[in-house]
Amino acid sequence: MAVIWYPGHMHKAQKQIKEVMPQVDLVIEVMDARIPFSSENPVVKELRGPRPCLKVLNKSDLADPAITAQWLNYFSQQEGVRALALTTTRKGEACKILSLCREMVPLRAQRGEPVRTMIMGIPNVGKSTLINALAGRAIAKVGNEPAVTKQQQRISLGNGIVLSDTPGILWPRMENEDSGYRLAVTGAIKNAAISFEEVALYAADFFLLHYPQAVMARYKLSELPVGAIELLEAIGRKRGCLRAGGVTDIHKVSEILLNEFRAGQLGGISLETPAIYETSDEDCGEPVADD
Repeated sequence: MAVIWYPGHMHKAQKQIKEVMPQVDLVIEVMDARIPFSSENPVVKELRGPRPCLKVLNKSDLADPAITAQWLNYFSQQEGVRALALTTTRKGEACKILSLCREMVPLRAQRGEPVRTMIMGIPNVGKSTLINALAGRAIAKVGNEPAVTKQQQRISLGNGIVLSDTPGILWPRMENEDSGYRLAVTGAIKNAAISFEEVALYAADFFLLHYPQAVMARYKLSELPVGAIELLEAIGRKRGCLRAGGVTDIHKVSEILLNEFRAGQLGGISLETPAIYETSDEDCGEPVADD
């Protein structure tokens, strides 16, 4: 599924980031712990250059903890990169970021100068929630829909850290089909830009293959369906999503499956592992060149 969803403010954001980056000491990239590969924006590495990067695997409570541990190990082996898994909705967890920022840029801290950070990430990975947790107050607008933040803002955290926020930036065109699906499954792409049924079938197929017990437990199934459409139909029967004549309302069932996955009601599920880098030819596409 190739998704084209690149609002004008995202292209503008890339230009703004390039202008501000010389005044930044450290980049904090927020990713979705369930899809670190697909939510790692290739534009970030290009824009940050030689600056150190703290990769935050957010929403770790929704991910498979064993696979999250693999991702932390993978990213920590990259030069100039530290990785941290957290859940911003848990009180106090975000504070771990502040000490790591000072550790990663020790010279500025030693000189008594503020560590200038920039927080980046694709839409709907919890960037605004993280900013509010770091600041200890509501500064950034939070919403469940992607692309809530529309402009940059500079925030003094009052503890030796200055934070520059950026709008969520996404690839102008995601050529990789699997990455497009995974982003859609987690909600990083606006619902209006996807087919619920198509995305739910992709998710159902993945869950049957990798997390069959979670699916059976959540929907109280006595036996595992043989395929994705059979799973949706089984959920429809359990939840009463039937039209006249006993026909399953696939759209309604699709909404149920995706919304319950996104809310963590199926348990901790990760949609990709670090092995994807070595075992696949997946490519997230090239960023659009600036005008």
